[in-house]
Amino acid sequence: MDLKDGQGNTIQVVSQYGKLEANGVSRDRFRSYMKTARKGDWYTVTGHAHRTARGEPSIMAVQLPQLVSPSLHQIPVKLDDPETRARHPHVDMLVNQETVQTLRLRHFVERHLAGSLEDDDFIHIRTPILTAGAGGAVARPFETEATELLGQKLTLRIAPELWLKRLVVGGLDRVYEIGPAFRNEGVDATHNPEFTICEFYQAFATLDDLMDRTQHMLRALQKELQRRKMEQGEFSALSLPTDVSFEAPFPVLDFIPTIERELDRSLPDLSAPDAQEKLVEIFGEKNLALPAKPTLPRLLDALAGHCLEPLCQAPTFITNHPACLSPLSKHFVCTATGQIVAARAELFIKGREYANMYEEENSPFEQRRKLTEQLKFRELDGESDGCVDVDESYLECLEWGLPPTGGWGCGVDRLVMLFSGRERMNDVLAFGSLRNVVGLGRGRG
Repeated sequence: MDLKDGQGNTIQVVSQYGKLEANGVSRDRFRSYMKTARKGDWYTVTGHAHRTARGEPSIMAVQLPQLVSPSLHQIPVKLDDPETRARHPHVDMLVNQETVQTLRLRHFVERHLAGSLEDDDFIHIRTPILTAGAGGAVARPFETEATELLGQKLTLRIAPELWLKRLVVGGLDRVYEIGPAFRNEGVDATHNPEFTICEFYQAFATLDDLMDRTQHMLRALQKELQRRKMEQGEFSALSLPTDVSFEAPFPVLDFIPTIERELDRSLPDLSAPDAQEKLVEIFGEKNLALPAKPTLPRLLDALAGHCLEPLCQAPTFITNHPACLSPLSKHFVCTATGQIVAARAELFIKGREYANMYEEENSPFEQRRKLTEQLKFRELDGESDGCVDVDESYLECLEWGLPPTGGWGCGVDRLVMLFSGRERMNDVLAFGSLRNVVGLGRGRG
């Protein structure tokens, strides 16, 4: 029989009656073993290293292999149906080696991110997941109540950002977290309501520092994965990306000038009261589909999706976003365009966003103004959920002094998709998307 370990390594076991008889194994017991052993059973074997006549490394059993747990189902030879694989993830793992190897690669990616940060004196922090306010990003949160706090609406965090920056205020100048975040939104190939994020915050780091660190981490990750596959045979069932070069420096696209070049016309003053109206006119002139509820941020996001993201097939940074898209970052006047922009960069690869980074706004007065402006856009979007207040707790924290700080966030699931060659987030989660998890919780099916 062939024994396989949890890493996919296989060793042949040779059981010869002539060898076993000397240790008291009867012919009937040996025949029974021959008839009952089946694929999927768990066995223990006692023996010694051996080579067969054809030179195959194996174990020569000196005792009859012992059945410790039988499989009561017939393991299929192939399992291709997505629905079956989603509803029976354990069977998928038994049949499809790429499923197991994807989870091992995921572990390695998370370990690499953590190790590269800890090698540079970052410390790992666990911040609250259940809280009384889901700050740090614009998204619809999950809401619930606690029996100890009846009447108090609680939310699952949408990002650990504001918690980690509080720690920088308190004197921890290099902090990071890899953990879950939750957004009560849709499920598709690259989104799931529960996902894993890596965020770090570094006092006195500039945007250039953050971009340099991003390039170094991803290049080192790619080289190590390739080495493990070539030299150690790991991830043999996966298609590690060979068409993506992580050699620095990555190309950089300036948000506004690049859109103006692609549209062959200038954008209006984005801080002017009529900016939204003029952008709508541009959409009409260029025959572009308007986004739903076309607020200024939504219009600019749509232009980025149309003009910028398709240009980012190789790893590419998009920088200097319009101020209204980045309420938590530092703003400045761009000398090239005269527009107010954010000290921010996003990393795109093959048209998908992978990392977001910026120099943090550390003035409580400017931060209040920016959050108030953000709330106005959310009310126009219909996403304010009745919230009319800014996060006073965070603003009070800033009053104690946040040093100049660089912040960075990366979706771990998408990163695993990239390096494993998988096209759906569902394929890099141990139990699939939210739909699969809910289905598994309903019992047999």
